[in-house]
Amino acid sequence: MMKRNEILLAGKKIAIFVMMLLLAGNFAYAKNIKGLLHSKTTLEPIIIGAGKALADKPYKLEAGKYYKLILKSDGSREIPIVGASFFRNIWVNQISINDIEVRPLGIDSFEFDDEGEIELTFVPIKPGTYTLGLPSAKSDRERAIFIVE
Repeated sequence: MMKRNEILLAGKKIAIFVMMLLLAGNFAYAKNIKGLLHSKTTLEPIIIGAGKALADKPYKLEAGKYYKLILKSDGSREIPIVGASFFRNIWVNQISINDIEVRPLGIDSFEFDDEGEIELTFVPIKPGTYTLGLPSAKSDRERAIFIVE
């Protein structure tokens, strides 16, 4: 029969082993999250200008992957871009405008008054088809379509 000290020692060893397993799991989880944000896919930029198509073809994205999208305006006119359904179904890591980084809780639209560039880094969360485009878009030339699988 085991003595009381031997039972306590065995219990301590089991507790230490369980703690090591939990720590290893937390480190693995943290490494995966860090890996997600360091392995981004850069999408074709959207060039915004009077009479120009926003995108030649739909963007095919995968939910849970990290992406970078640059939107550039040539300044030919004041252009608002809306995309509430797109923005509500992605996690926005950062928006960079003129070397200013913003980490918003949410976004609905933005507007280019002059020539400029916006860099958006994000992770799509919910599969579906979403658009970014002009508020009065009448054709696919005035929209960028994002298909999230």
